[in-house]
This record gives sequence, C-alpha cells and structure tokens, in this order.
Amino acid sequence: MSDLMVLIVLVLMLLCIAAGYWISLQVQRSRRNAAENSVRNLLTNARRQAEAILKEGKLHAKEELIRIRETVEASMAERRRELTTLEDRLAQREQTLDRRVEQIDRREEQLEQKAQGLEATRKEAEQERANLDKLREDRLDALAKVAELSRENAKAELLSSLEAELTAEASALIRRMHQEAHLTAERDARKIIALAIERYSAEQVNEMTTCAVPLPGDEMKGRIIGKEGRNIRALEALTGVNILIDDTPEVVVVSGFDPLRREIARRSLEQLMADGRIHPSRIEEVVTKVQADIDQLIDTAGQQAVVALDLPQVAPEVVKMLGRLKFRHSYGQNVLKHSIEMGRLMGMMAAELSLDPALARRIGLLHDIGKAMDHDLEGSHALIGADFIKRHGETPLICNAVAAHHNEVEAESIYAILARAGDTMTAARPGARTETTEIYLKRLEKLEQIANSFRGVEKCFAVHAGREVRVFVEPSHISDDEAVQLARNISKQIELDLQYPGQIKVTVLRETRFVEYAR
Repeated sequence: MSDLMVLIVLVLMLLCIAAGYWISLQVQRSRRNAAENSVRNLLTNARRQAEAILKEGKLHAKEELIRIRETVEASMAERRRELTTLEDRLAQREQTLDRRVEQIDRREEQLEQKAQGLEATRKEAEQERANLDKLREDRLDALAKVAELSRENAKAELLSSLEAELTAEASALIRRMHQEAHLTAERDARKIIALAIERYSAEQVNEMTTCAVPLPGDEMKGRIIGKEGRNIRALEALTGVNILIDDTPEVVVVSGFDPLRREIARRSLEQLMADGRIHPSRIEEVVTKVQADIDQLIDTAGQQAVVALDLPQVAPEVVKMLGRLKFRHSYGQNVLKHSIEMGRLMGMMAAELSLDPALARRIGLLHDIGKAMDHDLEGSHALIGADFIKRHGETPLICNAVAAHHNEVEAESIYAILARAGDTMTAARPGARTETTEIYLKRLEKLEQIANSFRGVEKCFAVHAGREVRVFVEPSHISDDEAVQLARNISKQIELDLQYPGQIKVTVLRETRFVEYAR
C-alpha cells in the first residue's frame, strides 16, 4: 500500500512538473507574440512618420520654390520699371538736345548779326581815327603856341598822353574779347560733345559672374561629379572656377569673377558632355585645348577691334594685348567695348575740331590697354599702358595721351584733352556701368568727408568723377612741409576707408593772399 502511495505521489509530481513546463511555454509564446506585435506596431508608426515627414518636406520645397519664383518675378518687374525710367530719361534728354540745337542755331544767327555790327563799328572807328589824327595835329599846334614848346616836344607830350589812354582802352578791349572767347569756346565744346553722343549709340552693361551650362539629362550631373567628386575637383582645379551642381534640373552653373576662366570652364564642360568621356586625364586634355582656342579668340578679338576703327600698322603684341581686354570688366563695362566706343567718340570730336580722326581713334582704342596687364605689374594702368605701347613703336604724342587720360602726367597735346573727355563720356553715359548714381554720390561724399576730417583743412572738392580730391588748407595753421605730410596722410586714409577703381590723386593747395585798398 505504501508503495502504491509513493507511486501516486511520483506520478502527481511528474504531472505538476509537466504542467509547469507547459504553462511556461505558453507564457513565453504569448510574450514573443506580444513583442512581435509591438515591433510590428513600431515599424508601422515609423513608416507613417516617415511618410508624413516626406510630405511635409515636399510641401516646404514647393513653398520655397514659389517664394523664389515670386522674388525673381518681383526683381524682373523692378528691372523693367528701371528700364522704362531710363527710356523716359533718354527721351527727355533727346528733347533737351533738340532744344539746345535750336538755341545754338539762334545764337549763330545772333553772332552773324553781331559780326555785321562789328564791321560797321570798325568803319566808324576808322573814321574816328582819321578825326583823331586831325585833332592831334590841331592840338600840337595849340600846345606849341600856348606852352611855347617846339613842335617835337609838344608831339612827344601828346603821344605820351595818347599812349596812356590807348593802353587803358586796349586792356579793357582785351579783357572783353577774352571773356567772349571763353564763352564761345565753352559753347562750341558743349556742341561738339552733344553731337558726338547723339551720333553714337551703344548697348547697356550687363555684368555677369555666373553662366549656366545646359545638360542633356540629370544623369550627366553624376558623371561630371565623378567617383568621390574627383572629376569636378579636377575641373575646378584646372580652370580656377566654382562648379555649382544643385537641384535645378538639367543645368550646371559655372561661377567665377574672372570672365576668361569662366569662359574656359564653360567651353570645356560643353566639349566634355559632347564627347561623353569624363575623367581627370580627359578633363586636363580638353581644358588645354580650350585654352589654346581662347588664345586664338583673343587674337581675333584684337584684330576685329583694330579693323572696326580702321587703324593701320598696329604691332602684333599690341593687338594681342587688346584682345585680352575682351575678358576684362570695369564696373561691369567690358573694357574692349569701352575702348572701341571711346575711339569712335574721339574720332567724331576730332573731325569736328578739324584734327586727325584716325590718330584720335588710335588713342581711344589704346588708352586702357594697361588694364590687360595691371594685375601683373605695379602702377596705374595709364602709365603701364603708355610704357607698353612706347616699347612697341607708338609715337610720343600717342603715349602721352594714353598716360595723361587720368591726369597722372601733364597733357602735351589737344588729343590728351580729348582722351580725358572721351573717357568721361563713355563711362558716364546712362547704362554704361553698374555703379548707380546713389553709390557714386556716396563715394564722392565719403571722399570729401575723409579730407575734411584732418586739422587745418578749410574746404575740399572731389573732382574728375572722384579720381582727384583738391584740398584747400588754412595757411596760418598749415605750413608747406605740413601740407606735404597732409597730402600723404589723406591718401593713406582713403586707401584704408574706400574701395575705388584705379587711383585717386590728392592735391593740397596752400595759398597766402595780401589785400590792400586804395581810398
């Protein structure tokens, strides 16, 4: 009986153990199912959140695109308004020029009438001179009788008195004629400049520091970038520009301030895409070939400029240097176009003044040739250019006109004066440069403020379009030696505080006046 009880107990214990094991398996299975459900729920929630974030990003990108499009449209509308304003100003100036031409015609008629009056006055003066000669003879006789002088002594005394009177009248006549000549010269100069500007028309400036290269497809962007960016790095290193690859479809932007490098990069990209083979060695080969093509383009541009102005016998070195100006800009104005424009304006003004138009055109074309090499040499472009063309056979008159067109040396001929006038005309005409009137006036105002900030300065004026500042000092406070030091200090301060093209001449004037009155 006891054995049976033991057996029953053992059976019960085994049943309990089996039941516990089965229960633990069920618990583990339920926990595993719960964990799988939790992971499944987490994945579902994560997928939903990712889709929501993606939708939100797309909406944000669309909003940003709409905002950029609105900004560009507003900018274009503003540019169109500016162009309309400029057209209105040009129309007003044309009307003003027409009125001035009519006034000039009327003044010419008045001058003819005055000339006729002067002829009549001359005849009257000759008649009065005859009367004066007769009166002089009578007075000589009267003086000889009254003063008991000899006829020779009386004649000498009378001539002395007449000489004093005639000297005073001659001085007054000379002063009046000088004033009339000054007014006539100023009127004729304005007429010549107005006629030259009226006869010449040129395009407006459009400065660009980037250019867009169209792609045949977006997959080309990956080929341009290359594995780990090696292709784009090689292209940027060889051309010296930045290649911008963004989300804009089928477009690559080439950015750089040097137009020559930008053009080399643009042409290289186009040839690489047309060829289809894009890798570092091929990029170097194409860039080298494009650089040779650009050198040929520079020679062609120089020759076309010489032919456009009908200039004979220009040295090949000078022609090539002129071609390099095709890739130089000053305030957004292409320097080669500016030189051709100035040559034509100088030719027109020289023809009006009965000078040599071909010589004037030659000076105008060569006046800024120093800008093609001023980044390689020290000094102003006017002096660099004059020295360069002198070494290549140009005459001293042309060299002086080129060196003097910014008042850095004394003008030795009227052609140098014409060069200064022509350079001012082509740089200051509406649309020639990107510098606005507001920025230009602020620069002149800042220039005068710098000069006025020094002790002993009485007044100062920015002249020659901001290329020179003239400073008048109080002689009681500033000596001659201090004036020299003042000019140096002002020039140093201008170099620190201002950004400007070329160079600025600082002239300090110290004048002492002594005034007395005869009562």
